[in-house]
Amino acid sequence: MKSFLAAFFALVVCAAAQPKFNVLHIVSDDLNTSLGCYGHAQVKSPHIDKLAASGVRFEKAYCQFPLCNPSRASFMTGMRPGSTKVYENSTHFRQALPEVLSIPQTFSKAGAFSARVGKLYHYGVPTQIGTSGLDDEPSWQQVVNPIGHDKKVEDQIHTLTPGQFGGTLSWFNDPSEEPQTDAVGAAEAIKLLEAKKDGPFYLAVGFYRPHTPYVAPKKYFEQYPIEKVQLPTGPMKDAPGIPTQAYASYKKEQDQLTDPMRKEILQAYFASTTFMDDQVGEVVAAVERLGLREKTVIVFHSDHGYHLGDHGLWQKQSLWENSAHVPLIISVPGNANNGKACPRTVELIDLHATLADVCGLPDPASDGTSLKPLLDNPQAAWERPAFTQVMRGGIPGTGKGQGKKGKGKVSLGVSVRTEQFRYTEWDEGRQGTMLFDLPNDPQETKDLSKDPAHAETISKMKAMLTGLKK
Repeated sequence: MKSFLAAFFALVVCAAAQPKFNVLHIVSDDLNTSLGCYGHAQVKSPHIDKLAASGVRFEKAYCQFPLCNPSRASFMTGMRPGSTKVYENSTHFRQALPEVLSIPQTFSKAGAFSARVGKLYHYGVPTQIGTSGLDDEPSWQQVVNPIGHDKKVEDQIHTLTPGQFGGTLSWFNDPSEEPQTDAVGAAEAIKLLEAKKDGPFYLAVGFYRPHTPYVAPKKYFEQYPIEKVQLPTGPMKDAPGIPTQAYASYKKEQDQLTDPMRKEILQAYFASTTFMDDQVGEVVAAVERLGLREKTVIVFHSDHGYHLGDHGLWQKQSLWENSAHVPLIISVPGNANNGKACPRTVELIDLHATLADVCGLPDPASDGTSLKPLLDNPQAAWERPAFTQVMRGGIPGTGKGQGKKGKGKVSLGVSVRTEQFRYTEWDEGRQGTMLFDLPNDPQETKDLSKDPAHAETISKMKAMLTGLKK
């Protein structure tokens, strides 16, 4: 009798601990907010726009570090770079946090099936496509590493640096109709949805586009006639009074860019974005076809923002708004606020706590906080700012350089974003500061950090940086 009761109560506890919803977690690589639902005038993103119309779209969501590995280590655990000790693309977060639970582990512990298709943790694109890269094995019960036609055409890719595709500007209009990696990934994700439709599950799908090389089928390029592609306006590189470190992500090979080349690059980035959007649509449509929409939380976001010529910069690793700002959409079944926008400032490290909260799981140990109050009321009072940081010159405490430029003095750049302002310090202000009033100056044209009228604002934002895990 005792053994029967023990087994019965074990079943009850197990059932109580299971997630209230399944989770489909979709991540795009190197995508900024160049999307229709974020007001971009050129980019066609109908499927992500449709998802935004069925979820809460966060207008001011920010990554913790605008580089793949540090950002992904942070949002997959809910821990800041100062906790993970990941500041570049080769260190694994378990070196510093061997026992930390990732999002999929939180769901696995509650009885959910956890799987990954494509890039969730870091691996090099395109060189490591088809491999697990710098994955985290404890996170998953099943992994799929898709590989498609884009890997076969690397010898045809236009690149600013011969032989390099991932770390430099590179693009290709692919005339082939063979499936590319993201299309293969979408198909594999659908197979998993079909196999695990009885749930509960946490399925993470990581798409590679629009990460360089910007490769997409020809029909996507045709949606962006080159003569209609608009170049960025506003202040360019080395604007007067701006700290040198603000432009340190600029790459020498970009000196060769001409306006016609810039238009080609933008066309390719937009084409890659629309191609990726179609794959998002395929996966979400499968959720609906399988009758899982009312049982599944769908999250979509990027790993960090991205420069497309603004401030004279391309790609990432800066502390300007476009490098830190990310799209974030969370769709919870039955939420009365689906279709609304939230103007509050949030961080990607909040995802771990948020998904646990909305799915009825225990609050995980993390540096983030649950966004459920904002899902319940997108206009709710919210005082938390967002922090983003980068490293210049090396990795703290290791003596190691950061990439090819990793030499000399290590300099930390830290930026804090409120709903109105972004304040940035380089090397605790010794190498410069910046303050921008974003609602009134969205292109960051006027640095207010030396304006006496904003001394109180700067003092308050400096105080926000005190105690931040850096």
